[in-house]
Amino acid sequence: MAGAKLDPIDRKILAELQADGRMTNVELAKRVGISAPPCLRRVRTLEETGYIKGYHADVDARELGFEVQVFAMVGLQSQAEADLSAFEARCRGWPLVRECHMLNGEVDFILKCVAPDLSTFQSFLTEQLTAADNVASVKTSLVIRCAKDQPGVPFDVLEARINRQA
Repeated sequence: MAGAKLDPIDRKILAELQADGRMTNVELAKRVGISAPPCLRRVRTLEETGYIKGYHADVDARELGFEVQVFAMVGLQSQAEADLSAFEARCRGWPLVRECHMLNGEVDFILKCVAPDLSTFQSFLTEQLTAADNVASVKTSLVIRCAKDQPGVPFDVLEARINRQA
């Protein structure tokens, strides 16, 4: 199991940074129970090995004028690897698409999209998404409200699993 490769202090560092990526190294070291220099070394190692992929501000899309959030379920005509990769590359180039996940089952991809208004999303849908090469079908669902939006992983579940295996 990948998480087991990390020691408990590394996992505490990740959990703390996931909750608040802006805390100082001194505060982080205090929270995980080590001094600042080794804490900084551990954080750098976690970054270099890819456990920490980046640091981001959690912005409020609605406050910034992005009133519309839509999930689009996309079916492709061909699921050949080259066609899947081409669709993923196209998604990375569309600013309104914020997440793109390939799925197993009836739907090939689910896209999380944001737009300032419905007409902007409709234009994207008709002029770009449904017009894209290899797209056979698109079904959309407009988000009414969000009950939970929690990025990252549940470290308490990881710790419980590791403790059961120990």
